Amino acid sequence: MTAARVSIQNQDFDLSAEIAALRAGDARVGAVCSFVGTVRDRNEGDAVSSMELEHYPGMTEKSIEAIIDKAVERFGIFGARVIHRIGLLQPMDQIVLVAVTSAHRGKSFEACEYIMDYLKSEAPFWKKEQTEQGARWVDARVSDEDALARWK
Repeated sequence: MTAARVSIQNQDFDLSAEIAALRAGDARVGAVCSFVGTVRDRNEGDAVSSMELEHYPGMTEKSIEAIIDKAVERFGIFGARVIHRIGLLQPMDQIVLVAVTSAHRGKSFEACEYIMDYLKSEAPFWKKEQTEQGARWVDARVSDEDALARWK
């Protein structure tokens, strides 16, 4: 059985265990690149006490699988693992993991950034922050959209 490439989950993840599983038994791997995103305690100048993430079950996983397929085709990576948390998170909690393997570092860096740019701009997640001013929904930033546009 093949390990899952995409997990949407409430529980935290162990970076070391995920990287070990992604590399396991693949002697072709010469590079591993990973990105872990965390909840910040400030956004747009306001203190953030928590963040709640929601998604569209089934659609979210399918869309992330499709972007991984594109990364495999575009960059020739060997493997990829994306974990995205949902539910109520606090500042400093891990939100997302993107990890990829390839023969060389350049392709791993590019593929990791490509997948992350997609997640920030187009993946079907909804984020709501709690601030002193109340709850507010978080949209993709212009800089996130610009980052994604360079891949097209």
